[in-house]
Amino acid sequence: MSPTTTTTSLNYASLEPSNPKWSRLPPPPGFAELSKGKLHGGKSSVTTTSANTSATAAYEDLKKRKAWDFAISPLKSLPMQAFMLYMSGGGVQIFSMGIVAMLLLSPFKNLSSMNIAFAPFAPGPSSSSPSANSLSTLPLQKLAYLVCNVLTLALGLWKCRSMGLLPTGTGDWLAFESRGPAPEISLF
Repeated sequence: MSPTTTTTSLNYASLEPSNPKWSRLPPPPGFAELSKGKLHGGKSSVTTTSANTSATAAYEDLKKRKAWDFAISPLKSLPMQAFMLYMSGGGVQIFSMGIVAMLLLSPFKNLSSMNIAFAPFAPGPSSSSPSANSLSTLPLQKLAYLVCNVLTLALGLWKCRSMGLLPTGTGDWLAFESRGPAPEISLF
């Protein structure tokens, strides 16, 4: 018995643009429809310019939305960090100290590289320009990023206070208080 082989031939002639059956289909989602002028060699410079302008505006809008997402990312991680602090306990152990140290150092590390972190989201054609690293680009997003990191720092300081590591009581400052004269001596 010999194996049978089958051959398949594909005919793409029916998919030509001249076929009216396929020309009425809408373009797939996310793709721009080509203008009739561009297909037939007509005036397409106006259409191309407006398409480029709208694509650039959409790209700038996307960069702005991504900058806002990045700006509030420390706030999104705050509930998880609070849960980690809760699970680490209230005692002074190596595990809880490691979590608190991470919580206290990460805002300083984030804020020291804030301009570099926001450089890819800077408006304009090139993100590597010197103006992309200035404080004046994306000021509201950078302010939100600063506030979110300060909230992270405040959570770390609250945990230090609850563990008794911050000198917040009067008993913590007794070494710096001066003693008044004894009441028995002050009667004379």
